[in-house]
Amino acid sequence: MSVLRQHLFSDRFGRVVAVARNANDERGVTGLLLYREGCFYQVLEGNEFSVKKTFSEIEQDTRHHSVRVLFKGETESREFAEWQMGFLNLDGIDMETLRGFSDFLTRDAEPQEFLENLSRGKRLALMFRTLD
Repeated sequence: MSVLRQHLFSDRFGRVVAVARNANDERGVTGLLLYREGCFYQVLEGNEFSVKKTFSEIEQDTRHHSVRVLFKGETESREFAEWQMGFLNLDGIDMETLRGFSDFLTRDAEPQEFLENLSRGKRLALMFRTLD
């Protein structure tokens, strides 16, 4: 999870995602990137070395700050195996219409509150795994 230093216009998302997809493809990393109100929430999957290298680059990116790991661990299989980096911009979406909706997304939650609710964060990421 990270917070943008300044507003990122929607036409810039395509470039960010394209660069991430290329890098992830080369490393064998898959995942999901969600954007909402100036914050990115990201899931990275792959071997430990590749994920750590990718995360290190994210930490060093000066376009955002407050980079945090919400949860980490091993899984039997990837949740986002088909996506080098799936992306969804949640701004402007009527969240109540989405399958798996949680009212957590409608409250004015600060990033710290999000970090304190890891199980909710995990559900947030997993509910988007089937969206294209």
